[in-house]
Amino acid sequence: MKEPIFTGAGVAIITPFTEDGVNFEEFGRIIEDQIAGGTDAIVVTGTTGEAAAMSDAEHKEAIKFVVETVGGRIPVIAGTGSNDTNYAIQLSQYAEKAGANGLLLVTPYYNKCTQGGLVKHFSKIADNVNIPSIVYNVPSRTGVNILPATYARLAEHPRINATKEASGNLAAVARIRKACGDSLNVYSGNDDQIVPILSLGGAGVISVLSNVAPQATHDICQNYFDGNVAEAARLQIAYADLIDALFCEVNPIPVKTAMRSLGYETGPLRMPLSEMEPAHAAQLDAALRAHNLLK
Repeated sequence: MKEPIFTGAGVAIITPFTEDGVNFEEFGRIIEDQIAGGTDAIVVTGTTGEAAAMSDAEHKEAIKFVVETVGGRIPVIAGTGSNDTNYAIQLSQYAEKAGANGLLLVTPYYNKCTQGGLVKHFSKIADNVNIPSIVYNVPSRTGVNILPATYARLAEHPRINATKEASGNLAAVARIRKACGDSLNVYSGNDDQIVPILSLGGAGVISVLSNVAPQATHDICQNYFDGNVAEAARLQIAYADLIDALFCEVNPIPVKTAMRSLGYETGPLRMPLSEMEPAHAAQLDAALRAHNLLK
């Protein structure tokens, strides 16, 4: 059995920006509030962190800062995936040296690859580091889907520890669990499927919701692990409106808007992301107020 890098709710943390860089002072405040709020792990420089619009220097600085700020209190997973295998290796080696506990590796986008190419890509990265990797399956963004048989091959690698499954396909998750058993941990990549994926043996969630509701997201997982399945399900259902609002436009536009409403200096969205449409902003505001996150 592969020990999971973390269990529970790992926040896919936003990156607060200034007009010309990362706002590290505000980043530190967000991290401390996340830890105080019960977050079980921090995932930095992922999709929600706008890594695709960060320079190489910013990407590395953000990883280093989060590792140093967290100081070993909870695990830190660094998003180091790329559609360039060699660059992903270089960034992953940097994250390991900086002290990250694990890596998040998205499937290669745009140039894409075959299922065999996925095995070669992820295995080559894992061969060149000494910390565990979480492969990230999000076909709606990348145009690539990892099939259960491919997961079974990936799970044979000792340092490919888990998947963040954001395909939205629960039947596929069941097939992944059957194909891999305890040789691959599964994290939900969708906040609206936390309890369903936990029910299939999942280890937790890598969550956008956790940015604005860390305790609630942690509690969904913890209640499930403690055997309070009905309470976990109640919370999953109760937060459905807020989850819907956080994904009413492409992530991370709504969650950065929400964090700004909660008083964080999130700074600008990096283009090509743009500000929310008024109707969607009103939906988000109403959901935040419904959960007493805004007064």
